[in-house]
Amino acid sequence: MLKTSTTDAVPEKKVKATQRHSFRLNANDKYYASIFLGPSLLVLGLFVFYPMLKTLYISLFLTNTLGKTTVYVGLGNYVNLISSPDFISSMFVTLFYVFAVTFFTVALGLLLANLASQKLPGIAIFRTLYSVTMGVSVAVAAIFWLFIFNPSTGFFALMSSMFNLPVMNWLTNPTSAMWAVIITTVWMNLGFTFLILLGAIQSVPNTLYEAADVEGASSNFQFFHITVPMISPTLFFVSTITIIGSFKSFGLIDMITKGGPTNATNMLVYRIYKDAFYSGNYSKSSAEAIILTVIIAFFTLLQFKFLEKKVNY
Repeated sequence: MLKTSTTDAVPEKKVKATQRHSFRLNANDKYYASIFLGPSLLVLGLFVFYPMLKTLYISLFLTNTLGKTTVYVGLGNYVNLISSPDFISSMFVTLFYVFAVTFFTVALGLLLANLASQKLPGIAIFRTLYSVTMGVSVAVAAIFWLFIFNPSTGFFALMSSMFNLPVMNWLTNPTSAMWAVIITTVWMNLGFTFLILLGAIQSVPNTLYEAADVEGASSNFQFFHITVPMISPTLFFVSTITIIGSFKSFGLIDMITKGGPTNATNMLVYRIYKDAFYSGNYSKSSAEAIILTVIIAFFTLLQFKFLEKKVNY
């Protein structure tokens, strides 16, 4: 009996020693985690969380031209914006722009990725051409498309004169100016979307297509019933990223249309910029920034609530 109790006591000591050792390891892990996460949290705090809270604070006041708060108005800035026809118009313009850019970017990216995934001679050249827009800056893209839309020497003007069609000035007509910005943005986003979707399509197992070929399924059937369901997580990711990026589009609008003509392309982001740095109304622009943040969060949550249910993991 004594022998048994002695041997039973030894493992108990080892267990306690192991627990103390694991506790020390966990404490060290927290120490090292704080060291590695500290710089990132500091940067996020200085450049993300503090500006966000400061913007929310300023939106509750009136400000002078230097951005200093003067009079507390509470939700007065938000009420004035929601009741402003110009702001409501900018909101609808932004929503149309976001949905058009998202639809055409994802649809064209999926089409080009599906074509580029085929085993054809010289297909690598087309893959490079489709993804080349990833290396183009916003300024270069704006200059490139300004030249294309030029009513005198641009590509569309030359095509119109070649076929004896009336030359249209894309950037002075409200409707065509919006589509000019949409086309430019889709062209800019297409390279990233194409590469992501191409990688997803190439990761689909070939055995699924081989089984479909044996059953005599057409290529269209394979695309909609094999390819699209298998890459649905990537489609969900791409659409979410494109929507968020479209809400924040600024550079192309500033360099191509500057919100015109007649505010036809005056998106919420550009409106925030103009109200802050042109008009000096920092409280109004801060309220617009908060509203834009809420809109982006709302549409992101909608996507996760409704579209994620159709994603096959």
